[in-house]
Amino acid sequence: MFERILIANRGEIALRVIRACREMGIESVAVYSEADKDSMHVKLADHAYCVGTSRSADSYLKIDRIIATAEVAGVDAIHPGYGFLAENAQFNEQCRSSGFEFIGPSPTAMDKLGDKNTARSMAIAQNVPVVPGSDGLIADFDRAIDTAKEIGFPVLIKATAGGGGKGMRVAETEDVLKSQLEAARNEAIAAFGNGGVYLEKFIQQPRHIEVQVIADTHGNVCHLFERDCSVQRRHQKLVEEAPSPDLPADRREAICDAAVRMIAGADYSGAGTVEFIVDKDYNFYFIEVNARIQVEHPVSEMVAGVDLIQEQIRVAAGLPLSFRQDELTCTGHAIECRLNAEDPTKNFQPCPGKIESMFVPGGMGVRFDSHVKSGYVVPPYYDSMIGKLIVHRPTREQAIATMLRALKELQIEGITTTVGFHNWILQNEAFVNGTVDTKFVDRNYKGQTS
Repeated sequence: MFERILIANRGEIALRVIRACREMGIESVAVYSEADKDSMHVKLADHAYCVGTSRSADSYLKIDRIIATAEVAGVDAIHPGYGFLAENAQFNEQCRSSGFEFIGPSPTAMDKLGDKNTARSMAIAQNVPVVPGSDGLIADFDRAIDTAKEIGFPVLIKATAGGGGKGMRVAETEDVLKSQLEAARNEAIAAFGNGGVYLEKFIQQPRHIEVQVIADTHGNVCHLFERDCSVQRRHQKLVEEAPSPDLPADRREAICDAAVRMIAGADYSGAGTVEFIVDKDYNFYFIEVNARIQVEHPVSEMVAGVDLIQEQIRVAAGLPLSFRQDELTCTGHAIECRLNAEDPTKNFQPCPGKIESMFVPGGMGVRFDSHVKSGYVVPPYYDSMIGKLIVHRPTREQAIATMLRALKELQIEGITTTVGFHNWILQNEAFVNGTVDTKFVDRNYKGQTS
């Protein structure tokens, strides 16, 4: 087992890894920017090193500084968390070539699954359903027109290196296909340095269902059941729950089996998420693999009773998973609300600033994963998420009631947050009935707070 791990991240995920390390008797090494010098992950780690100025491009994304810090700190392994360098195959390779174990899949597996077009081909090879679309990347407009006519409008243009909704456009008709194609390519080049795009049939009002998977290097691949992440705004997840509230048992089993096949066929080890969209007739289609731990992993931990971060560390150290698939049971219902320092009434405008006072909810079945506290200054340089409020109760109805109680109990003064939005969605009839699709918030939210 490792003796010392560097966490190449910040915020709540850095704290989450520190906690796992401490319980396993492993020393933790934090890295931080100048803006984060007083952050909790810096205070709670066994060792901490500054790696640059406030901007992420000058600190958390500086591969050479992260590697140099790992060398100075004498670590055995590096945990990338999520975001920043977590899915950067070059960083993965450089960690390993420098003598540090990367807590995640191999660079080859990461590179293949990170390219959506390659991942789509891998899914087809494993008999995993995919959305009808182009056979490879779209090289020119004529091919785009031919493909779109073949699969039928509307079509979705997707960047092969995309993520977070970037490089993605919908073309409702042939008239707008060219302009949307160019817009997607330009955005993809700006965001990822790769303008490759492909076309898919646009599934209207889909639900977003994903499966948490983890695999070791001993041939074991397990799923920790599915999560429903359909509450989104502009492709950004806002509320996640497990299990999905409206998925027939045979579809649940089929989608989880498909995820396991996908990972087993990719020579993959570590934690990952296989994402699908589900149409109104419960047909499901593969969309992508996230080759890392996800923000929403706690809901899977709660229903499965597994510490995913500790399992990641075990796998990276060459140990087998501590459980088998037949030992896992999906127990109860878990919901997570991503709380952001944003103003929902002003188009979710970021609201950095000082938290003057804060009271954290508690009680049975309540978990709050966060790095903020009273007096903390939310910086303007990073993602606006300030915490994740998670509840786990025997039934979905109880989970909703507990979440509403916890949201009311949570008090954050000094900055504007999305607590009011979450109050609205948790009480909305469509959410209560389990019928929300990925465009529900975009269609219906007008700044309501309850």
